[in-house]
Amino acid sequence: MKSSQHETTEWSVSVTLTVSDNEPRPVLIVSPSWLSPGASVTLNCEVEHPSAGWSFYWYKAVPDLSEKSSSYELLPDGSGTAQDSYIIHGQTHTAGYVCRAGRGDPEYHTDHSQPKFVWSADVHSAASLTVSPDRVQHFTSDSVSLTCEGNFPEWRVRKFSEDGRLYSDCRRMTGSTCDINTSKSDTAVYWCESGSGEFSSAVNITVQNDGNGPILVSPVHPVTEGASVSLSCSLRTQKILSNVFFYHNDKLIQNDPRGELKISAVSKSDEGFYKCQYSGRESAQSWMSVKEATFDFLI
Repeated sequence: MKSSQHETTEWSVSVTLTVSDNEPRPVLIVSPSWLSPGASVTLNCEVEHPSAGWSFYWYKAVPDLSEKSSSYELLPDGSGTAQDSYIIHGQTHTAGYVCRAGRGDPEYHTDHSQPKFVWSADVHSAASLTVSPDRVQHFTSDSVSLTCEGNFPEWRVRKFSEDGRLYSDCRRMTGSTCDINTSKSDTAVYWCESGSGEFSSAVNITVQNDGNGPILVSPVHPVTEGASVSLSCSLRTQKILSNVFFYHNDKLIQNDPRGELKISAVSKSDEGFYKCQYSGRESAQSWMSVKEATFDFLI
């Protein structure tokens, strides 16, 4: 009787099979990022495998401070659109948006997208954000206070960083004020959200990483047409400088021995990027926004 023989082979390369219950998540793109008067806002919802048959759902993000997140409200005519884009007209304040997609019968839905925001620098809203000291650029290890203002008892400060991360909590929040000891990672867009669902105006904060370089001292909020404004250049160890070069949209506009750029009556043409140069070192550039003057008439 012959004994049975078994032939063996080498082990195959191991393969890990992962089964996930996670729903795919679309990506929402919002354009523009910053509001300008009269401009519309376009939302685009991108799915991983685009094809025919998708329906799209569009939502407004409503702050929910108790859950440290947001709830979602369907936008007008935003349920099951055939188009992967949605246009919003007349938006004037900072706002957050979310989308999701669905297809099939019965309809299968993706997860909601991550919220994306359109920001308004206009402080004429029910909520506003002030910065102290009142300037866009700061040195590392500066003490900066962000204060939410408006008739609401609860606030949170949100931060959208340079690397695209969204932060919901201030590490040091006292009442309606968030205190920051600045580092390079604090370069970001900031705004306030109230417990009643209101968004404040938004501000840019830029932290200078070069300890020996200058910063441009420029206003955080838009300047009104016809108003005066002064820009200056500062070092960490020396606040008042002389023989400073100022640039507007990379064009040299002034070499002032007093170290200050004064615009006596701001016009829309003064809007743009500004930076300063001192002793061969340049500051970062910051955007100065100009808004139209509003007039109230008594009847």
